[in-house]
Amino acid sequence: MRPYLASFLLCLLPLVAALPTRAVDSGKGKHGREGNGNTTKPSRPHILLVMADDQGWGDVGYNGHPHLKTPNLDAAAASGLRLDHFYAAAPSCSPTRASVLTGRHPNRMGVFSWGHPIRPQEVTIAEVLKREGYVTGHFGKWHLGSIRSDSPVNPGANGFDRWVSTSNFFDLNPELSDQGHDVKFKGEGSLVVADLALDWIRQQAAGEAPIFATVWFGAPHLPHNASPELAALYPGLSKKQREFYGEITGIDLAFGRIRETLVELGLRDNTLLWYCSDNGALPVGDAGDARGGKHVLYEGGLRVPSFIEWPAGIPSAAASPVRCGTVDIFPTVMEVAGVVDRGGRPLDGVSLVPLIQGEMQIRPAPLGFWNAGIPGQFTNPGGVANKVLPTIENWSDNKVERVTRRVEKIPKHPFPEDVYAGHAAWISGDWKVHRVSGTDGEKVRWSLYNLTTDPRESSDVSKQHPEILADLSAEMERWLASVSASLRGADY
Repeated sequence: MRPYLASFLLCLLPLVAALPTRAVDSGKGKHGREGNGNTTKPSRPHILLVMADDQGWGDVGYNGHPHLKTPNLDAAAASGLRLDHFYAAAPSCSPTRASVLTGRHPNRMGVFSWGHPIRPQEVTIAEVLKREGYVTGHFGKWHLGSIRSDSPVNPGANGFDRWVSTSNFFDLNPELSDQGHDVKFKGEGSLVVADLALDWIRQQAAGEAPIFATVWFGAPHLPHNASPELAALYPGLSKKQREFYGEITGIDLAFGRIRETLVELGLRDNTLLWYCSDNGALPVGDAGDARGGKHVLYEGGLRVPSFIEWPAGIPSAAASPVRCGTVDIFPTVMEVAGVVDRGGRPLDGVSLVPLIQGEMQIRPAPLGFWNAGIPGQFTNPGGVANKVLPTIENWSDNKVERVTRRVEKIPKHPFPEDVYAGHAAWISGDWKVHRVSGTDGEKVRWSLYNLTTDPRESSDVSKQHPEILADLSAEMERWLASVSASLRGADY
């Protein structure tokens, strides 16, 4: 049993011999990166983006959950920059993942809902960093199209040198695509993926190139199959709760293992480690004081836990109320890495470097959201080699599955500049505007909420503040027109 595993048991549940954590000290270590008398450091930080799947804002110990045991996430949030008003770009998985990779709203590239593939024409964070000399790796959930080796949208086609990925969620004994080869693994899914990432990071740590990796867990997405020892940490609760909380504790253990290994390798001080979730809370989860949950554009569907740990860049702990989101990850990483040429596409995010440096008190640009009412697409939640993908060793022997066939083609939907179907939202300062219309984009209904005084979005104040609604609705429709233009191919 590893030392951090035993420590976790002593800290959390003395009566149950189960699972782990160990305090993480400063990142001094080998490979000439930090400490050991060697003052040489890479000029640019290593960057690790870690994401949970369906973890709501309140589904973590540090936000006051009454049951969850997440000591590693709590410790990281307490030592770095805690982002208390952090938003997923969409209330479901695939769109948010597209926003992380591009800094753009997912509708710009046709990732309307879960299961929609990213367009090959997009410029991703991995492609840019690879061009700038980073080594790049993706581990875990992809959900942005086919993960066969001949797919035009697999992680390798989007700039990742090394990838071991799955098309959708996973929990115990995951079945993953190791660069196009079907491989079955044994163990708790989050720990399996973390170990795959860490094996690769160990190899890269001996080199000179800075490291960029995404570690995207498949938990705590349905069907909630926690390992028995993790579920046992929550006696007296319902089976659904035990399985759900057990999966989140599995994430915590995996995250703790990542932090510990960064220390062992001497990489921690100069590694920017950014944690978040891909959408808001499930019914079994906790959205905090917010309205709604996954699949809706109210706060409960969009706000997620997030923090940045980077000792070299964030030397003292802080918590920020500034509203920010997954669209900000791309421009922030670009500035941190010193990238000048960022692809030339319209971005919806802003760099949070001023926030990291303590110089941003108010977000300089609004946050836009748009659910166009286009349903998700099934991409096989049961396993990568079942139903959608044939059970063969090398997936490149078969055609790319239907969902990503001809993905580079611009959609034939009309999407006119002045008709925006579905539900859109716009956050500017403490104000949030909702715009709801039918599939034809007509009969628009507007509402306005002050998120500071009404975080549950229960009191529409549009009639009391018509001038604010007029200003923000005009801003929002200009943004919707820009998104529609991108969708029609204006950026390519």
